[in-house]
Amino acid sequence: MTGAPAVVPSYSCTIDELMVVAFSRALANDTRAFNGAASFVPVCAYRLARRTHAPELVWAASSIAVDADPAVVGSSTLSDELWGGASMLANSPADFWTYAQGARYNTFAFRGAQMDAYGNVNNSVIGPYHSPKVRLPGGGGMADLGCMIPRIYLWSTTHGPRTFVERLDFRSGLGWGDGGDHRASLGLPGGPRLCVTSLCVFDFEPETKRMRLASLHPGVSVEDVQSATGFEVLLPAGEVPITAQPSAEELHILRTEVDPSGARRREF
Repeated sequence: MTGAPAVVPSYSCTIDELMVVAFSRALANDTRAFNGAASFVPVCAYRLARRTHAPELVWAASSIAVDADPAVVGSSTLSDELWGGASMLANSPADFWTYAQGARYNTFAFRGAQMDAYGNVNNSVIGPYHSPKVRLPGGGGMADLGCMIPRIYLWSTTHGPRTFVERLDFRSGLGWGDGGDHRASLGLPGGPRLCVTSLCVFDFEPETKRMRLASLHPGVSVEDVQSATGFEVLLPAGEVPITAQPSAEELHILRTEVDPSGARRREF
């Protein structure tokens, strides 16, 4: 955590709120999502989507509490603080794997210390695996979930060349693999759809599967994104749009119902 999230120029919100809203708007009504550790932005996005445009979205809080509706997002996204209002609880944290393997849970979100142009993620080591400069928390299921889940979303509140790298030091979670048809050739479903960052939103170019600028946050230029990214950023045809402004209703719901305690800011 580096301090309070910045105010978005010309928008009546802060960058954490813009990221949550942008993430939320990408979620369809048939989303069946669950969450991992330190996932405050995705958790808030799931809850906001369900209260706005995707009322049938299913969210398993901490991968245990189905359709949870807690009063606040607590100190951890793996805590039982999130279980309030759930329609059912799994018997064990391991129970969700059955649903993930069969894609009954179809949506998961990853964040890592490193991400590459194809949406692959490293959260294991910085430097050589057997003699690393930094030993990171680990994949926590990324290796399996990246192969099982058809709808993968990425996010990062720190957009810089140390996070967005040309080559990962270790591949903890699979995105589009080596790009192109690599993932499909392995018989794996789906793949990454979006990456929401503190500077922009990326989608993935359909043929190469490389990250491509989908929108720029207000006050951010293409040059700003490229200088903060360790690989070549693909551009869409024509002018890059500005990330759409959150509505007054979305901000009100986020601030008063979804996350009144501001837990999402712990990622900044």
